[in-house]
Amino acid sequence: MSTVLLRPCNRRVILGQAFRKRSTGSRKLSTDQSNASGPNLTWSQYLDIRRQKRRWETAVTIPCTLLGLVGGVAYFGSTEADATKPIMGVDPLFFYGGCTIACMGLGYLVGPVIGSACWRLTHRRTMGLIEEKDREFHKRIVKNRVDPTAQSATNPVPDYHGEKIGSLHQYRQWLRDQAKFRRKARFTEE
Repeated sequence: MSTVLLRPCNRRVILGQAFRKRSTGSRKLSTDQSNASGPNLTWSQYLDIRRQKRRWETAVTIPCTLLGLVGGVAYFGSTEADATKPIMGVDPLFFYGGCTIACMGLGYLVGPVIGSACWRLTHRRTMGLIEEKDREFHKRIVKNRVDPTAQSATNPVPDYHGEKIGSLHQYRQWLRDQAKFRRKARFTEE
């Protein structure tokens, strides 16, 4: 049996919650109000988190795309085909090449989903705060984005969904780009 040395410690630190619950008066009211609002993310923190999530998705997309290509090459490269018999009216070499590229495209599409799922697993504690900020951010994007029906080949809509916004500076630039598009669209109509 091991011996544990006990040191004197601060009772407030150990009791923590119990000490706060025992106190009464205005102090308790102020702690209840602060607990009701809970922790909150600032916009710069939220945009940093959003940028990190996008990096995770990109980082997982690259290997998934390569795995799709390698899997397609391995499967369709080992399939025996008769060159004299077309598949759906297409030469087998071109058909299997297209299927290999389709496997690569599937890996490209699945990559961000897997990256997002992995990112969500590692950030479970703050998901409530992040989702709340996501809703607020998307409300702002919808409110400030331009009408896409006014776009043309010479005046395309700038980042309609706000996907490339990763900082407050980029958000402000996005707002300026939206205003510039509105001005151009208004003057071309007149």
